Amino acid sequence: MDWIGYAALRVGLFILLRLTVKANLRFARFLGSQMWKHYERGRIRAMDNLRRSFSDKDEKWCEETGKRSFQQIVMLVIDIFYTSKLVTRDNWRKYTRYKNIEQVKWLMQGGQGVLMLTAHYGNFEIMGYMMGLFGFNIYSIARPIDNPYINKYLLSLRKHTGQKIIDKKGATDKMDQIIVEHASIGFIADQDAGKKGVFVDFFGKKASTYKSIGLMAMQYDMPIVVASSKRVGDDFFFEIEVHRIIFPDEWKVQDDPLTWITQEYVKSTEDFIRQDPTQYWWLHRRWKHRPREERKKMKAK
Repeated sequence: MDWIGYAALRVGLFILLRLTVKANLRFARFLGSQMWKHYERGRIRAMDNLRRSFSDKDEKWCEETGKRSFQQIVMLVIDIFYTSKLVTRDNWRKYTRYKNIEQVKWLMQGGQGVLMLTAHYGNFEIMGYMMGLFGFNIYSIARPIDNPYINKYLLSLRKHTGQKIIDKKGATDKMDQIIVEHASIGFIADQDAGKKGVFVDFFGKKASTYKSIGLMAMQYDMPIVVASSKRVGDDFFFEIEVHRIIFPDEWKVQDDPLTWITQEYVKSTEDFIRQDPTQYWWLHRRWKHRPREERKKMKAK
């Protein structure tokens, strides 16, 4: 069944890739609208998250934002399969532009590894691809796809320019090698981390966030870079921007550096999501787990 699923994907891609990326993105928006209409559980979760995060907005705004968010998810799928087909070292300006990247560029070129963080926002996949394209030594943390054939194919696309992919379960074991190489590591840092995560404010409500990023930064004195890749309009064109660099000197003077680091990068993530909420994946169960104090109150009731 895995092989049949992979074969169906390749046949579908053979047909889709005969069309222009613009036509496929238009089709993706149609599919996203259908997903919004028929994926009831995801739609309800997205609406709940939007109401909670933007209490000053009306129902119509939440519905329009949520629907566009679903369209962006499907558009990202098209982006992934077209990136290696379209973007090269000679024409990258045709598809991307950059803001506030100079300091990070010189850090990485000077042999300073950084922890590069982003969220499920816009085309987060293209950042690792572009850094590999320009020869930056970066490892990206990713969870494997359950279908091994599709996973192998997607890995080949991601590694096309030299980007290295690490299974999230084996990232810790690779750290010594990464540090010796003065390499950087890319994370998608906006998922619920369970009961044992660090609880920090995200859109006005505590959200469980992974400890590993802050602990890694503290252990290896690695700056943390918060960046985004925002789609411009409906096209295959992205604005890649660095929003915040958190340096070791900043957290070393804090009473609780782990919580401070985590809150800083989560706040920076929230700030760029607010710039265009339609590009964020609102169907995530970002606030699934609650702090111990809340759980105790709920049990007491």
